Amino acid sequence: MMTDASGIVLSKVGKVFGTGERATVALEPIDLTIAPGEFLAIVGPSGCGKSTLLRLVTGLIPRTSGDLTVFGTPVTGPVTDVGIVFQQPILLDWRSVIDNVLFQVDMRGLDVEAYRARAATLLKAVGLADFADRPPYELSGGMKQRAAIARALVHEPPLLMMDEPFGALDALTREQMRLDLERLWLETRKTVVFITHSIDEAVLLADRVVVMSPRPGRIERIIPVDMPRPRGLAARKDARFLAISDTITGIFLERGVFHHSPA
Repeated sequence: MMTDASGIVLSKVGKVFGTGERATVALEPIDLTIAPGEFLAIVGPSGCGKSTLLRLVTGLIPRTSGDLTVFGTPVTGPVTDVGIVFQQPILLDWRSVIDNVLFQVDMRGLDVEAYRARAATLLKAVGLADFADRPPYELSGGMKQRAAIARALVHEPPLLMMDEPFGALDALTREQMRLDLERLWLETRKTVVFITHSIDEAVLLADRVVVMSPRPGRIERIIPVDMPRPRGLAARKDARFLAISDTITGIFLERGVFHHSPA
């Protein structure tokens, strides 16, 4: 796949599950363009179509309507030149950490040994160099997710899709993972689509935040994040962070996602 200047382009892309009276509109037709090298976050309530959107872009499910291209190529089936990180790392306990990273290479029919040095470099980049030969069950939750990120990147895809990758982590680990992910992205400049329920996480990581409505999913607003990088711990005190977070919170209040507490 070529990372041409068109990036990822969705034109009137929608998704309906089922037919007739049992039809469920998961995603109303949307227009969205993601630039090559952009870090895009998608935030919204459960059931708003965030994960559906990820699966449409990667070709894991067919769209009901619209046109969709990824780096200039129409999506007609599974997109192979992509790395995907899910909420759960899904590592194989009978393989070492580095062999879990290389599992994707193995499954693609590539030369595993040709990628071993890259796998080791990625494990070093995510702070797991000393754990390469350990079984996954010896790792903490955050360490397992770091290994999953390395696995998603080992074949050098231009596109990284992340579906609630920090959702199962405790607050402190989640914050450190956010810092680590931004550092890794600044080094690689992959195109990243990051799905989250966390307003803070979306604003602190993204170049732009796509705010989605409750089902049927639609784009309420796309908000650029004009904050300098890297965005360390102090970024939470930045007036721009506070303003954007308040704007997104206001959208969710208007749509009934949040409710004011009784006085």
